[in-house]
Amino acid sequence: MTSVEFAGSRAGPSATIRGMITDDSAPAPRVRPDTQSTERVALEQWLDFQRETLALKCQGLDDAQLRTASVPPSDLTLLGLVRHMADVELAWFRRILTGEDAPWNYDDENDEDRDIHVTEEDTWEEAHATWRKEIAQARANAAGRGLDEPGVRKTRRGETVDLRWIYLHMIEEYARHNGHADLIRERIDGFTGV
Repeated sequence: MTSVEFAGSRAGPSATIRGMITDDSAPAPRVRPDTQSTERVALEQWLDFQRETLALKCQGLDDAQLRTASVPPSDLTLLGLVRHMADVELAWFRRILTGEDAPWNYDDENDEDRDIHVTEEDTWEEAHATWRKEIAQARANAAGRGLDEPGVRKTRRGETVDLRWIYLHMIEEYARHNGHADLIRERIDGFTGV
């Protein structure tokens, strides 16, 4: 069994998580954003930092643990958060930014929150691959566009947003859900930090 150490956990200066994923599906090490950079680099680095924070919150858990709900009455799970963020990446970087009519990854006409609601059949392998695919597509769609460039499609509120706004919103969205992930992970196995 392998382990990876993370600084900053309440378990001590260097907490160890046993049974970490060590194959190609493991997230890249989380890199702190530069303290001085251009606006675009700062936005992209902070978004990647938040993305990797969510990945680290899921690392080392099996499918059953990833499907463990936070606290009743909530049915929010780590697996549901990853699935939700895959569709959030799709919404902002494919539908809004480029105007693509991309189908939702987790669409169900009987459950508008299908991304969040997981079943016994839903797996980390599928959710992680879908999420990483959407992140790669988001990066490709943003590349070469200026921060002031407006999205092709309006938001649900009828607003036109530019790429800068999308980056800021995505950082906020991940940060909010990473707070949820902190609490869910601590409930599962007591791990805190990263």
